[in-house]
Amino acid sequence: MVRSNFEKDLEKLNQDILKMGSMVEEAIHKAVTSLVEQDFELADQVMKQDDKLDRYELKVDKKCIKLIALQQPVARDLRQIGMIAKIATDLERMGDLAYNIARITKELSGEEFIKPLIDIPRMAEIVQEMVREALESFVNLDAEQARKVGRRDDEVDELDDQIIRELLTYMMEDPTAIKQGNKLMFVSRYLERIGDHITNICEKVVYIVTAERVTF
Repeated sequence: MVRSNFEKDLEKLNQDILKMGSMVEEAIHKAVTSLVEQDFELADQVMKQDDKLDRYELKVDKKCIKLIALQQPVARDLRQIGMIAKIATDLERMGDLAYNIARITKELSGEEFIKPLIDIPRMAEIVQEMVREALESFVNLDAEQARKVGRRDDEVDELDDQIIRELLTYMMEDPTAIKQGNKLMFVSRYLERIGDHITNICEKVVYIVTAERVTF
């Protein structure tokens, strides 16, 4: 009976993480869409939802502490609960980065873009896929899938480098493009940092399953 209750509580925690992941994926999509379409209302939605993600993280953290205190889990169960709390923190920080992108949408105030936004939406698509697949690996405790997702971060890093190089070229050729160019570079860097948090999640999944510390 004790084990059954523990498994139910653990499943509730898993569902909380999946809910947070869904919210983060939506926030990334809305934030980048708000930028591309210069949709301030959508940007506001992202910024307002950030508080909800903050509350979810606290909720998950409290549940993890309570579960450890009451059930005193060992081995993989203990690793899993400890990593769930850290995964929630990664997801909350990803939400903060989506918030930052939405804020830049508003700061640009509908300016005409210095270049077509092609690679930034592509980066956003990749990190959204990575969020979804990383959390699938977590729920299924699939270390191999986690490794594959973690390695995809190289794609994000390459796009980030490409975007920054192109923006610097525009900024050097036209000093009036510097202000906007800097803001778009921040957007690219925020997406790159989201990718880093996803690799953190993947590393945690591998640790839960194998007790092996890895980096991607």
